[in-house]
Amino acid sequence: MNRFAGLGLLGPYLRPYRGRVVLALLSLLVAAGTVLAFGACLRALIDRGFAQGRPDVLNYALASLLVVALVLAVASGARFYLVSWLGERVVGNLRKDLFAHVLRLGPAWFEIKRSGDVMSRITADAQLIEQVIGSSASVALRNTLMCVGGIAMLVITNPKLALLVLAVVPVVVAPIIIFGRKVRALSREAQARIADLVAEGGETLDAVRTVQAFAQEERATENFGRTTELAFAASVRRNSRRAAMTILVIFIVFSAVGFLLWMGGQDVIAGEITAGDLSAFVFYAVLVASSGGAISETIGDLQRASGAAERLAELRAEQPVIVEPATPLSLPKPAQGAIAFDEVSFRYPTRTDSLALDRFDLRVAPGETVAIVGPSGAGKTTVFNLLLRFYDPEAGRIRVDGVDVASLRLADLRRAIAIVPQEPMLFTASVADNIRYGRPDAPEADVRAAAEAASALSFIEALPQGFETDLGTRGVRLSGGQRQRLAVARALLCDPAILLLDEATSALDAESELAVQQALDRLMHQRTTLVIAHRLATVQKADRIVVVDQGRVVDAGRHADLVRRGGLYARLAELQFNQRAAAAE
Repeated sequence: MNRFAGLGLLGPYLRPYRGRVVLALLSLLVAAGTVLAFGACLRALIDRGFAQGRPDVLNYALASLLVVALVLAVASGARFYLVSWLGERVVGNLRKDLFAHVLRLGPAWFEIKRSGDVMSRITADAQLIEQVIGSSASVALRNTLMCVGGIAMLVITNPKLALLVLAVVPVVVAPIIIFGRKVRALSREAQARIADLVAEGGETLDAVRTVQAFAQEERATENFGRTTELAFAASVRRNSRRAAMTILVIFIVFSAVGFLLWMGGQDVIAGEITAGDLSAFVFYAVLVASSGGAISETIGDLQRASGAAERLAELRAEQPVIVEPATPLSLPKPAQGAIAFDEVSFRYPTRTDSLALDRFDLRVAPGETVAIVGPSGAGKTTVFNLLLRFYDPEAGRIRVDGVDVASLRLADLRRAIAIVPQEPMLFTASVADNIRYGRPDAPEADVRAAAEAASALSFIEALPQGFETDLGTRGVRLSGGQRQRLAVARALLCDPAILLLDEATSALDAESELAVQQALDRLMHQRTTLVIAHRLATVQKADRIVVVDQGRVVDAGRHADLVRRGGLYARLAELQFNQRAAAAE
């Protein structure tokens, strides 16, 4: 049935555990069979025990009921454990695979996707899958077996009344099909609104300081409230359809049971069947009715899960823009750090109307420090993004030590590079774990040495648990200068051939800037370094300054030479130094 096609996503995840799947199915079959056996026990109890007044038959029937009950209990417990285990295991593996896949999609994909939506799919949508495997699917299958078995027993018990039961089946199935299509579409809509809810809330909480600083708590609450109401409305629409379907199915089924009971009562009065036959028939009819009602409910769950599985399948079908080479080359060991941009042109996927780099040329020798300066939007950060191969250029080549970066394994390329950004990202972990982030197996002595070289040892040792102090979300417990020095320590520990400094001191006060700059000087020693800085005073010690404007290199040289020649750099320098002089006055 194509409305459950999305659940095909689960096949590869269930296959490794087919032994447990088989055991779960056997338990389910035994449980369904024992429920059907109750009808035979009930008939014997009434016709041969009550009607004939034989205590021995009564005792035998009771013993049989107890045995059947024990088998049913054990089989049901085994089924519950096995399907619950399968649900948790499959969804755990699915989440791991999806998260690993998303991490490899690259920044270009995240420019048009919200991380909150992605996490909603991996958590909330996957939870619906777990519910299906761990509950709904087995309930649907068990009730289907009991429904089919019950119908078979009805035919055996009384063919005439069984025909009336079968005549009701199309009337029950029709609303399930009609309402089911709409329920599935509404389930997808409801999950999408929940994803919006998670994204909205996550974005607001991530920026909670900004929200509070501008006294926008009430506005943020209203926005979140509107998103919540949209999610609520979508869920109500879905649930109202499911409720209408359930009402209709259950009414039809149990009305049919009442009618059958009336018909069977007439036959008992006429002497055509025994009371035991009627009791067994009613038992099977109720079993068929309750199974049909349960199936109608679980079909709604299955359709919700199918919609969720489709959203997960869409996520898994996203292809990375940056692909690993089929036959990767290797950098020389040790890497020297030579960099070459040859006629590189590039435009961002979300800004296709303008070139970020336009036939950009740059050569950097091993161990050289090159500062890249220019106005905002000139393409400075784009140079870093392309060197790290977050994006591929649309024209030209980028080489490291003479090897095209597109021919290298991404891990090999990025291990040769370390970046100290303007806003370093720290994780909710200890100081030591944050410093080790690029080299998780680094011994404690190396971590301490990197912290000392980054001028961070003194403040780390002053923390309550030293290197084991938890930094909280995004390192919120540290000052800007302290976070920056930890980022320098992290880069030092990686011991890269190429160092990228992206406005590494621009947001710091004078004292912190001095400490970080001293740490950077040690980090830059004998390493190829590219420095982006708007503050020209921080780049005057560079071996060479490259001036970039509108995606092109427009000038290059030492600070004094560039000022003497005039041009863009001289204007930037004059503007900055005049501003400082005016501020001093």
